[in-house]
Amino acid sequence: MSDLDLRIIDLARDMLFTVLLIAAPVLVVGLFVGVMVSLFQALTSVQEQTLSLVPKMLAVILVALLMLAPTLGILQEFCREVFAQLHSFGLS
Repeated sequence: MSDLDLRIIDLARDMLFTVLLIAAPVLVVGLFVGVMVSLFQALTSVQEQTLSLVPKMLAVILVALLMLAPTLGILQEFCREVFAQLHSFGLS
């Protein structure tokens, strides 16, 4: 493999790690709230569709808003790294 191929692979790995770092908190909270609501519905025999949707939606929105500043910091750092490497790809 050439040096350019290795840099592209490193960039792709960093991109996937960044996406995982940004999406994981929102997905984990959505999963946890969904399991808790499903457990509540199974225990109480309440099968209301809005009861399963609204708490998950509110929890995901709340976490997304709370994680907005750290997420933007992570994205800013990733963009700085990508722009710093542009000259090595011949795109400067």
